[in-house]
Amino acid sequence: MYRFLQELKNFFRKGDMVLLLLCLITTAFGVIMIASTTNYMGNLRYIIIQIAAAGIGVLLYAIISSIDMDFWAEHRISLVIFNTLLLLLLIPFGTDNNTGNRSWLDIPLFPVDIQPAEICKITYILIMASVMAAHQSKLSTIPSVAHMILHLGLLVGLNMLLSRDAGVSLIFVFIFIGMAFAGGVSLWWFILAIGGIVAVWPILWSVMGEHQRNRLLILVDPTVDADGIGARFHSRMSLQSLTGGGFAGHGLFDGNRTQDADNHLFAQHTDYIFSAIGEELGFVGCMLVLLMMICIIARCVYVGLKSPDYMRRMVCFGAAAALIFQVTSNVGMCIGVTPVIGLTLPFMSYGGSSIVSLYAMLGLVSGVHARPASTSHELYIRPY
Repeated sequence: MYRFLQELKNFFRKGDMVLLLLCLITTAFGVIMIASTTNYMGNLRYIIIQIAAAGIGVLLYAIISSIDMDFWAEHRISLVIFNTLLLLLLIPFGTDNNTGNRSWLDIPLFPVDIQPAEICKITYILIMASVMAAHQSKLSTIPSVAHMILHLGLLVGLNMLLSRDAGVSLIFVFIFIGMAFAGGVSLWWFILAIGGIVAVWPILWSVMGEHQRNRLLILVDPTVDADGIGARFHSRMSLQSLTGGGFAGHGLFDGNRTQDADNHLFAQHTDYIFSAIGEELGFVGCMLVLLMMICIIARCVYVGLKSPDYMRRMVCFGAAAALIFQVTSNVGMCIGVTPVIGLTLPFMSYGGSSIVSLYAMLGLVSGVHARPASTSHELYIRPY
């Protein structure tokens, strides 16, 4: 505890202030866009919640940044139990928030709903990094890969069974892929995995719901909902908004669909906020958003590459992988090249659980920046 308090005291000196500044700038831009996209609703609720969540997130960023990575490695089993219990809370307290996925916890007397998978995303990165570090010298052997897949299967299986949220489950899968690739798992395992997916795809296709199949078909078959009034409706509206802003956009609080209370863009402050940015700030605004995202991701990779410790590198690469997948998925959904899976744009989209978990996740990267190598040996040195 004393060591933690000392690290917390030195946070502004040792923590990654560059990464924190990038996150704050991106969050501020996001708050402005949330204010614009919710303007037609006539209240400040979304803005207040987002700013409050960002404040909590910064606090968690500092706290998690001050916890040594060796502590997380020593408590891997506790993290697994924590994830399991957290997801099991969806049984008595789960709610769908009108999304169709029972992904949120509506706990009595708690002021906001919580998305447990967002929290599990952080702890999963730590679990995966710890497991990979333990098998570092024999990472591509069958027992090592099986151990990694076991943790992925437990988390994805529980999340799908209890929430049926495929979008969030795919984040865990992409974190796994990103960390395994960066960590040095043999390419033969990736080839084998691709072959396995191809082999079982007919079975997966048969068990998908019609709406899930249509989300994939509209990407490759223009005859599916050609009129754009069914499965293609939200994608059509998104593209019209995104491209309607031209080079510089219509201006904040002045988008045709963003500000139309009767025929507004669907989920314009959450899933489709990138399309709203395109309409109001145009190509320039979209490129600015992508630049900010790239800077945050690049910073995570840079901190990881500077660390000589394997587990710490994997934590940074895991955080980068999670951000890459969310950004690619959200932007791809808005431009119509990836299926709609309900993932928000990091730091931009409205969502208390999302913004808090993002800051907490990047607090891990800040911790690596503060302590790039293991300091466990210092515990056994008696000071004079």
